[in-house]
Amino acid sequence: MTDSIKTIGIIGGDKRQLYLADSFIKDGFRVILGGFDTLKSVGDIAITDVGSAVSYSDIIIFPLPSIRSDGSINAPFSQGNIYLTDSELDSLSKKPVFTSFREKLIKAYPKLGSFAVFDYASREDFAILNAVPTAEGAVECAMCAYEGTIAGSKSLVTGYGRIGKVLASKLKALGSSVTVSARKFEDLAYINALGYKAVNTSELKKVDGYDLVFNTIPALIFDEALLKNTGRNTLIIDLASAPGGVDFEAARSLKIDAQRALSLPGKCAPKTAAEIIKQTVTSIIKEVNW
Repeated sequence: MTDSIKTIGIIGGDKRQLYLADSFIKDGFRVILGGFDTLKSVGDIAITDVGSAVSYSDIIIFPLPSIRSDGSINAPFSQGNIYLTDSELDSLSKKPVFTSFREKLIKAYPKLGSFAVFDYASREDFAILNAVPTAEGAVECAMCAYEGTIAGSKSLVTGYGRIGKVLASKLKALGSSVTVSARKFEDLAYINALGYKAVNTSELKKVDGYDLVFNTIPALIFDEALLKNTGRNTLIIDLASAPGGVDFEAARSLKIDAQRALSLPGKCAPKTAAEIIKQTVTSIIKEVNW
């Protein structure tokens, strides 16, 4: 970070933002938290209202996700809903703002569209780093819900993107017999080369003989037709962002154990997730020479 940045304002968020604040404090920055009024004390971190945090900080970091469906800031440690005021928006116009889901934030507060607002969660480096805690969280979900062990299990990972790559590797390391589905021929070649079994996603007509299925594809892969041809003893964990990849209503009617597992880094590894946010924000600051 540059010498011009001395005070960092963090608005809203969960445990990730508390670890983020602590990490910045250890680096010598002053940190102000806004939207954490249910907390009495957090060590050396100042807790105040959102307006003061915005006014007295050199940069502002919003949480992941940044905003709720009603336009309020995602602030689970606040006693009430937080909406940005016109004066707060005016203060934000004078400093860089770092957020997730930038377009949703701007839709709720159109004035932000003309400000220096950067979406750290949309970056490729953030997504790659975030794949690790997501994959580990998925394994944790499986360990809690599956009555067997990962070692000796048969698992299917649908999708070979960032999360699929990391997850398949971790499952194999734990002793699972791993099959991975993909559509691209180059991905299928890599899957085979790395010692997994490969199947073309478009040819998935039956999912039988698997103990665990992890879906990473944000499209309806496990519709009613495929679920009818899925083993009843198979545990399905859907990691995909909205709209997801599983028809959960059909799964319930077919008595298939299907679970949605979203925002795993924040739930399973908030400290690591905080460091990823910090690293990404720092990279943006270096790129724009603040």
